Amino acid sequence: METVLLILAIVAGFVLLVWGADRFVDGASGLAQNFGVSPLVIGLTIVGFGTSAPEMLIGALASMDGAPALAVGNAIGSNIANIGLVLGITLLVRPLIVNSDTLCREFPVLGLVMLLVFGLMYDQHLSRFDGGVLFIGFVLMLAAMTWLAIKSSKTDPLRQEFEQELTTPTMTSSQASIKFIIGLLTLLIGSKILVWGAVGAATLLGVSELIIGLTIVAIGTSLPELASSISAVLKAEPDIAIGNIIGSNIFNLLAVLAMPGLIAPSLFDPAVLTRDYVVMVLLAVLLFLFISLNKQAHLGRFAGGTMLLIYISYNGFLAYQGSI
Repeated sequence: METVLLILAIVAGFVLLVWGADRFVDGASGLAQNFGVSPLVIGLTIVGFGTSAPEMLIGALASMDGAPALAVGNAIGSNIANIGLVLGITLLVRPLIVNSDTLCREFPVLGLVMLLVFGLMYDQHLSRFDGGVLFIGFVLMLAAMTWLAIKSSKTDPLRQEFEQELTTPTMTSSQASIKFIIGLLTLLIGSKILVWGAVGAATLLGVSELIIGLTIVAIGTSLPELASSISAVLKAEPDIAIGNIIGSNIFNLLAVLAMPGLIAPSLFDPAVLTRDYVVMVLLAVLLFLFISLNKQAHLGRFAGGTMLLIYISYNGFLAYQGSI
């Protein structure tokens, strides 16, 4: 009976997170549009932040409940899932070509953020100082993305794609506010239920909270990215699909990892750096190489299949380690 209850809690948490994230982003985007914010600013900040909101809330609530390892696993596991699972499946659905100058500038930023996080976590301890640095970095990143959006060329494909998606306000400010609040509350409830179910499942199965965060929780919290990325490629908006994933990975490393540091400073499993972080960096480097080594920046089914195979192999290895 307990097992069934935990499974239902995890499934219900995932459903609420996906539904709540969608309303949260719609409401925030509606409010921003009504206040005259440009589509590219909305896309790079609000949409990117919104798809990372589930990870942030889970990171905060897990840390408050004494499970910071779950939060760390979710942050890094979500980044692995974003490229290996989300982008892998997206490319199998439809190959795409990346053209945006904005994305070319975001890749180096992702690389710098990964180096910063590695430096802070090298001592295998996530402290309040580390959390503070990461959160400040998150705030600065939002400001930089806003500046980037304002200064970007009018011919930037990413700008054109967001302008097609966000042309006119679709709801009044009151409607947008209600949707935003409902989405936020649903995210909070879904996160609380999911954390309870995930911690209970880890205890019941005899595996670490880190492994649960890297696998089950990471897959569930990556569902909003999967939905938005597949939707973008089906609408022939490849730069939105890639931009969503890169932006989400940057936010996860800064905002989500900041939560356990600020709320529950602690030591973490050395395997986070020697195993999980290595896989995360490997997938990011592969994505960069697949784009940069092709003159047309073409991402095809071979690239998608390769990244998905790495993701499946990685999760298989985690399952094997968890069984011995």
